[in-house]
Amino acid sequence: MIFLNRAAIEKIISLEEVMDSVENAFLAYEDNNFDMPDRIHVNNKENTLLYMPCFTDEIFGTKSLTIFPENSQVGKPVIDGFMTLNDPNTGEPLAMIDGKTLTEVRTGAVGGVGAKYLSEINSSTLGLIGTGVQGFQQILFISKVRPIKKVKIYGRNIEKLKDFSNRLKKKIDVEVVICSSVEEVLEGTDIVVTATSSDKPVLPNKAELLKGKTFIAIGSYKPTMRELPKDIYSLVDKIYTDTYFAKEESGDLCYPLAEGLIKEEQIHTIGSFLKDKEKKIDETVFFKSVGMALLDLYVAKTIYEKAVQLNIGQKINI
Repeated sequence: MIFLNRAAIEKIISLEEVMDSVENAFLAYEDNNFDMPDRIHVNNKENTLLYMPCFTDEIFGTKSLTIFPENSQVGKPVIDGFMTLNDPNTGEPLAMIDGKTLTEVRTGAVGGVGAKYLSEINSSTLGLIGTGVQGFQQILFISKVRPIKKVKIYGRNIEKLKDFSNRLKKKIDVEVVICSSVEEVLEGTDIVVTATSSDKPVLPNKAELLKGKTFIAIGSYKPTMRELPKDIYSLVDKIYTDTYFAKEESGDLCYPLAEGLIKEEQIHTIGSFLKDKEKKIDETVFFKSVGMALLDLYVAKTIYEKAVQLNIGQKINI
């Protein structure tokens, strides 16, 4: 078995390769070429343990994650854990992969794929609410598929915003604007990413400010969490998501369904969109991701295969 840490993962795989793996996972999801048991959520106060197994004919694996929101206050990762890969014929452990890095790049790639297909091709201004680890990844991946020239960011802590801006400008060549309000983020923005753990909408309930944009909502992974306001649902004909069960897991879908703001037949997977030959998008677009084990498995499989090819990774005898 080999162990692959952050440094190894970043050395092995490019952002484009992660997005290719994610696209392949979305297509496999539509073709039902997998066995993915319901993921186990264990909640303890505000903290969460996720246990996510998945099987294909070629490989199987399990991602175990802890989500401790208060860790950000003490300088530790909010998300931590590991992914194990196993031989499908013998069950032999093949690899253990750093779970927080895998989650970062996989989720960033989901947003990147969403922007690639659900935003206007010339989109050049990106807005971000929530400047944590995932917000950073979203910008990196989306900048690979759209000609992003300006990034407008908003958060509660001005020092974190400044640090985020400095780190981002060292990574990619963009203008970063620190905004004083979410309304300012929305003005003149083509793509808007929300990456928070908020239990109430982080965007204003003003249709005139929301209209004509592509919204990529990443943060809400519980029924009690919401990032999008009511008016967004009056602007979209279709809502795209990564999985069908997102309508049960995320407050951004289960709440408007319960309130009659949308109907179930309006919710479509991005995989079904990828298989649609026309690929026509509406003026205002809403893409909601909650993640799934199939995405982790496809990305982890690519990382593992490249690690073997390049002879990278710490070998562990068990």
